[in-house]
Amino acid sequence: MNISEKSFNKIFHVFLCLIAVAMIFRKPCSLLIILFAVFNLIFFRKLKYTRTSLILMICIASPLLLELLLFWNNDSFEKGLKAIEKSTSLLIFPLFIIGNYQRINFLKLIETYVIATTIVLLFFFIRFNVVFPELMDKYLIGVDLWEMGYEFSKTIGIHAPALNMHLAFVSVCAFYFVLYNFRNYQKLLIKTAWIVIFLLSFFFVLFVNTRLALANIFIGFLLVLFVELRTKIDLKKMTFIAVSVLVILFGILYLFIQKDPYMKEKYSKVTFAYMDKVGKLDEIEHPEVKVFNSLVTRVSIWKCAWELSLKNLPFGVGASDGKPELNEYYKQTNQKFLAKYEFPTHNQFLDFLLKFGILGPLAVMLYIFTIGYLGYNLKNALIFSFFIIFFTSNLIDDFLLRFDGIAFSGFWFSVFGSFWLQKRLTVNL
Repeated sequence: MNISEKSFNKIFHVFLCLIAVAMIFRKPCSLLIILFAVFNLIFFRKLKYTRTSLILMICIASPLLLELLLFWNNDSFEKGLKAIEKSTSLLIFPLFIIGNYQRINFLKLIETYVIATTIVLLFFFIRFNVVFPELMDKYLIGVDLWEMGYEFSKTIGIHAPALNMHLAFVSVCAFYFVLYNFRNYQKLLIKTAWIVIFLLSFFFVLFVNTRLALANIFIGFLLVLFVELRTKIDLKKMTFIAVSVLVILFGILYLFIQKDPYMKEKYSKVTFAYMDKVGKLDEIEHPEVKVFNSLVTRVSIWKCAWELSLKNLPFGVGASDGKPELNEYYKQTNQKFLAKYEFPTHNQFLDFLLKFGILGPLAVMLYIFTIGYLGYNLKNALIFSFFIIFFTSNLIDDFLLRFDGIAFSGFWFSVFGSFWLQKRLTVNL
């Protein structure tokens, strides 16, 4: 089948934009990924690889490759295949995005992603107000504020921490484009539009209200400011803009906390409550009420996962058996609260240590820290911010178990790698 280079590039870019925006919707995004793979297989002759790109592809596919290497360790053949199936995007994305690395329009893709994702979230926020007015009424009068972000995320079909991981990256990128457009003297309408998009994206992070995402966006904002102020000429103007934006952000955050007093309690008392009860959660009266989302619960889970991992070195319990074995360990150690709710590890490094033994954490480090290397090597604040967001998210959660973490990271890792290859090629020329 023949197709012009211009038409292929347009279709390829449209696929990337659609997949990026649809990432928070599992089924539509899965279908788009399949269509994307078929499209590239039809025009496989356009794929180009170098020795460097192949090494990069191995890094991106490393979690999947580890599952294949230790597939024999699964107790169930069927469940083992199911575990691999969730990670297939880590083969598809590097194979077809890295294979077309020269076609990636990095800033244009991110710009489209930020605008479209913010508009989609605005639609769902309006829908949430119309369909669930009783929840918004409770929110506005300060009742059950803790549940709002989770309820909103459920209406989209995604877990709140996962949604806010996506939104944190969107907000940091939007902040970058505010500075970018002011620096390049764009029209007032465009500047105003980007300020609105940025403020909306920041509001959505606050509304979903997960602790780590809020910390990560401020780290991302500081990284963007540091890179912009360090590399651009008009230091005085950029400093004024940066300080003005930060004052506005902290003002919004202050007003939000005043309207949402539970946020202050959540980020202080709730988070660090009962830390003397690590491994003894059943001694707390009604732990599902008092410590369900507290740090003490996660530390108790990590303690169990670590102990069980040490008993199953060097190869772990198998990709399909991590959660069942951990749940069984809760019962063996008489931890009724953890056993009742069957908590996963909530730490990607420990999760892979439990499943794959010694090689597990090494694979996670290779996967995540290669993203950090790309950002550092390119001196790119957006890529390094993504690294911070994904790294910290996996310290208290396990996003390489979930589609919204596997596909999200694999997609952007491949895009970042393609951008890095473009810059490397330019330097070599």
